[in-house]
Amino acid sequence: MNTLSVMTLEGPPAQLSDDDLSALDQSLRGSLVRPGEPGYDEARAIWNATIDRRPDLVARCAGPADVIAAVRFAKTHGMVLAVRAGGHNIAGKAVADGGLLIDLSQMRGVRVDPATRRAWVEPGALLGDVDAETQAHGLAVPVGINSTTGISGLTLGGGFGWITRKFGMTVDNLLSADVVTADGTMVRASETENADLFWGLRGGGGNFGVVTGFEFQLHELGPEVLAGLIVHPFDDAKDVLKAWRGFAAEAPREATAWAVLRKAPPLPFLPEEWHGREVVVLAACYAGPVADGEAALKPLRAIGKPIAEHLGPVPFRAWQAAFDPLLTPGARNYWKSHDFETISDRTIDLLIDYAGRLPTEECEIFVANVGGAMADVAQGATAYGGRAAQFVLNVHTRWQTPAQDAECIAWARDFFDASAGDALPTIYVNFLPDDETEGLAETYGANFERLAEIKARWDPDNRFRINQNIAAGAMAAE
Repeated sequence: MNTLSVMTLEGPPAQLSDDDLSALDQSLRGSLVRPGEPGYDEARAIWNATIDRRPDLVARCAGPADVIAAVRFAKTHGMVLAVRAGGHNIAGKAVADGGLLIDLSQMRGVRVDPATRRAWVEPGALLGDVDAETQAHGLAVPVGINSTTGISGLTLGGGFGWITRKFGMTVDNLLSADVVTADGTMVRASETENADLFWGLRGGGGNFGVVTGFEFQLHELGPEVLAGLIVHPFDDAKDVLKAWRGFAAEAPREATAWAVLRKAPPLPFLPEEWHGREVVVLAACYAGPVADGEAALKPLRAIGKPIAEHLGPVPFRAWQAAFDPLLTPGARNYWKSHDFETISDRTIDLLIDYAGRLPTEECEIFVANVGGAMADVAQGATAYGGRAAQFVLNVHTRWQTPAQDAECIAWARDFFDASAGDALPTIYVNFLPDDETEGLAETYGANFERLAEIKARWDPDNRFRINQNIAAGAMAAE
């Protein structure tokens, strides 16, 4: 009888027989895929091309029963277990070398009840799937800014975007979750059922189980919002960023404006002579009536002397996908991130310095304006650690060839180190790269020890460890 050698959590590889594999395959409504078979490379590929990992087996799940079967199989054989949902994962922790990959990407259903303003979302859904179904009823849940991001990883890490200041983070709008735990049991987590698990899921990542369904609170929004871009010359960056900082401090929570420093892409409204040159972009969205947004964003439009402006009424779904062309899969990516309570003059100088020497045309630094409803939630109300942040900075390094790896990564790390002095200790966990394994205790702050206690209760053997891992019983740094 043939056998397959697979990676285990502890000790030597396990040997799986044809009967073992056949039993798992027959238990799945989806499919079991091995290296070299159709669907294998599709399932293991994720958005960040620097990640190229090869699991021993892939369970392409069609529903929760498949997830239960896969988790139980991995437990029986002591296998390394990874979970892939949308695959938009900068650190690559959606897939591992060896072991069993649970692929949720085919579970993309979204159901909306407009009467109760609830949405039930399967774990493989992308943000574009969620927006399509919710916006059909003039409703929305706060999510991220790229329609190809997966709902699972975004939610479990926190989730913020254009309407966070008005409606809170994605985790703040999570009402319940169906979870397959480490022993292969399905449980419901909410404020009234398994409340400790529910607390940990809202910011604690994939440490506690496999979420097979999310229930979200929805809010009235759209279908049109006032949104768009204002592009300024890089030579005016200091004045523009200081004025933007002032706008952010005074703006109503319906108004969000992010600052982006990069080389200008070939936007159709931008004069051709500016394509490929460094610019400062103010990206704005108003989460309310368009007429109110005109007044609220007037001070932003009055800043400096823009090269061009493209800001007006737009379908919210279209705005949610506006940055997709800059975030296509297949490129090599490396991110570094900081949370800030304020943007100091020193930080502005560093932004200008490093944006003036971008290693490739695809690199950018963005500063997201958050706060508002996000900061209304008490630090200990959910696992998410960064409630004090008013700004989230992402150093987004993006390039095409391995030969550029060292230069691009060094640029991002240098900027991260140089700007750390004015930053908060927290870091948005969804932006942590693969090589940044320290600092989770600082990121979660006072919530860290409770997360470790919940981990010990729900996953004492750390079966779910291919993530931003919180070991059972870990203690916060003194």
